[in-house]
Amino acid sequence: MKGEDIPYKMLSLDPFSQWMGIEILECEIGRCKVALTVREEMLNSMGKAHGGVSYSLADTAFGFAANTHGKYAVSIETSINHIAALEQGDYLTAEAVIDVTKNKLGFNIIEVKRDDEIVALFKGIVYRTTKDWE
Repeated sequence: MKGEDIPYKMLSLDPFSQWMGIEILECEIGRCKVALTVREEMLNSMGKAHGGVSYSLADTAFGFAANTHGKYAVSIETSINHIAALEQGDYLTAEAVIDVTKNKLGFNIIEVKRDDEIVALFKGIVYRTTKDWE
């Protein structure tokens, strides 16, 4: 399987990301950009997007990009900084760029944006297994 096709396969097998409405905007080896629109059922008790929305979007971009190198890759540590409150109807994008390294670990920062404004910064460490995507 070509690496840039892997995120599409992953999305087809991922009911949570499908429920979130995540779409793949761009994908190539080592890079994936995804997006979603904040819906009413994603709001918290304060009428703002739940923090898990931007987290899940960034985590999906991170995972998709990490797997484009053809090996199963899984996150082993992640965190997020929420910079701005998000509203229903906001269109968010998250782009992950992952370089191949010789070791089993990858370290990345993913920017979540509303238009050109950074609304969250996600940091992740990925572990690359030896198992191939087929």
